[in-house]
Amino acid sequence: MCAAKNILKEVFGYDQFRNQQAEIIDAIVNGEDALVLMPTGGGKSLCFQIPSIVRKGVGVVVSPLIALMQDQVNALQQLGVKAAYINSTLSASEVSEVEHQARTGVLDMLYLSPERLVGEETQAFLKTIDVALFAIDEAHCVSQWGHDFRKEYQQLSVLHERFPDIPRIALTATADQKVRAEIVKELQLDGAKIYVSSFDRPNITYAIEEQENGKQQLWRFINDNHRNDAGIVYCLSRRKVETVASFLSGKGRKALPYHAGLSGRVRANNQSQFLREDGVIIVATIAFGMGIDKPDVRFVAHFSMPKNIESYYQETGRAGRDGKASNAWMAYNYKDVVMQRQFIRDSDAADEHKNVLHNKLDSLVDLCEQLDCRRQTLLKYFDEPLAEPCGNCDNCLNPPEKIDASKEAQMALSAVYRTEQQFGIMYLIDILLGHDGDERVAKLKHHELNVFGLGKDHVKTWWRRLYRQLISQSYLDVEPEFGSLKLTDKSKAILKGEESFYLRDVVKAKNKTKKADEVDLGRHDQILWEALKKLRMDLASDQGVPPYVIFSDASLLEMVKKRPVEGEKFMYISGVGEYKLAKYGEEFIQVIKANPLPKKLDNRLDDEVNVSLDHFLEHKSVETVAEVLGININTVYMHLSKAIAVGLVDKKDVTGLVDADIDYIIQMAEMTGYLEEKKLKPVFDALDGMYDYGTLRCVLAELE
Repeated sequence: MCAAKNILKEVFGYDQFRNQQAEIIDAIVNGEDALVLMPTGGGKSLCFQIPSIVRKGVGVVVSPLIALMQDQVNALQQLGVKAAYINSTLSASEVSEVEHQARTGVLDMLYLSPERLVGEETQAFLKTIDVALFAIDEAHCVSQWGHDFRKEYQQLSVLHERFPDIPRIALTATADQKVRAEIVKELQLDGAKIYVSSFDRPNITYAIEEQENGKQQLWRFINDNHRNDAGIVYCLSRRKVETVASFLSGKGRKALPYHAGLSGRVRANNQSQFLREDGVIIVATIAFGMGIDKPDVRFVAHFSMPKNIESYYQETGRAGRDGKASNAWMAYNYKDVVMQRQFIRDSDAADEHKNVLHNKLDSLVDLCEQLDCRRQTLLKYFDEPLAEPCGNCDNCLNPPEKIDASKEAQMALSAVYRTEQQFGIMYLIDILLGHDGDERVAKLKHHELNVFGLGKDHVKTWWRRLYRQLISQSYLDVEPEFGSLKLTDKSKAILKGEESFYLRDVVKAKNKTKKADEVDLGRHDQILWEALKKLRMDLASDQGVPPYVIFSDASLLEMVKKRPVEGEKFMYISGVGEYKLAKYGEEFIQVIKANPLPKKLDNRLDDEVNVSLDHFLEHKSVETVAEVLGININTVYMHLSKAIAVGLVDKKDVTGLVDADIDYIIQMAEMTGYLEEKKLKPVFDALDGMYDYGTLRCVLAELE
């Protein structure tokens, strides 16, 4: 394990393993098999990358997408790891060169697609090299019950049959019990130890709302929370992808489409811009995203409902890989549910498989419609309990109202029954409201029905919302050709009064999301931050790689905070290994030296104190600092009092008081015992509230 720890620091630049990484790596290094379930951003890749370097031979990695293997190989090469891939983008001579490197022991890692790996030619080639291990990434693709089924993955059992002594590690970010069992069965991992990390992504705020004026809702979410952030918007169809990308572009954002109808060149170009530029939004079908390593995706928005919770979890997991606050937002409507159910009905799957798919869709609908903590429901789906509500989803941040609409649900279903299940939502609402403008009402004598005009206590939009939720929760079905509503077996309990129906009041409970944490820096730190980002972008452009491959935002931020100006100290920045120190250290150190902190800010005070101090030295006004930073004025006084205490700023400059006032306050403080008890209220009371607490704190700071 000592070798693995050395590689962790010297190659990858990290001091400690996370979660179960050490245990998993130790097992693979010792020749054992493993199935690893770890959330996106949890560090799955290290679990096979480090053993590939430690063990003798080449680590062979099965990767489902060309873009994914290219990104990982680029990132490894930046670390000095000898990695390569073989795929359809290489010429015959380039393939031969990679194979030669593998045979001669030059390579540490080789990435292959499942289709290529199971071919007889590749199997014969693998017999000619020393294989350190087989890593099967995105292993959920092996399961027909999974959300990304790839038939070629099921043929990977050949690895166990032909290479029985080579350790195998299968990895995925999401798999319920059924999918886990199928991974073990199909890949013949019966003896493998299963490692299940927590599925919780605490930095992601989940929010789901009913779609009313969809594009405007999407824009409000992005504009309010992510004005300059990179994000992904998922849509169900190619046409919707193009429409939404055009809409967002018209709002001034750089939004690029991505779907199978675009040429390979356009898709590759759009993905490249998303990875390498800041603030780009990609609007995509589910064809986009698997294995995307961009760490600073601040939001994932679903403009259409995905097909199950696994897909939802996998796709939302592409936000916030760097651990910073991010949002997962969805706007759904009953038409999404109807379309997904129709997809299932029209599929060629066996009835048993269709039932599983329907149940998975129902679980997602429950997640959308529920009134309780979304994170608890999401984790429960993956058999992980969460004892308390998370406090970081829309239902926790702003609990929706729960309205008993059992009586109205009976009316709505009765209207469907009385009109012989022949009509759509809008006509049925007219019946309930007593509107007779439609000539069909008189012709069919529907004005004589006992439900006619029975729903006048509610407006049309209220009834529409009720019908949508009845459809979403499978009390009603929609006839695909004409849109007429049909009663399901589930509706009988409500019609008979045997079951209650509760409506989620989406009008009074508007969803809240959390704004992603912005980099909160003082003026001089901000100057260095921008300079480091520019250097990173220039280096990335020169090498044709995404900026985060050079250094992540987290690494740059640590450089700003610690300002290392020597190679030995630069090495202690997270994400800096020996290779990156040698390759980039001097250039980044020069930028840090060129942007020094003013002497007063080069101190041991907390970062937030220095931010306030920096702005005060510029603006000379406590009120202006509070306004610029968007914080309470008393907080600014608190920060500046700490700077006063160590002599970095004069209390007279902060408070605007003359010596006589300051002497008077100090005298009262001494009389009220402040020097012993450090309580401000007695001083405040003795001065009859003449000076506020912030002023008093600053005047008395040097006495502490």
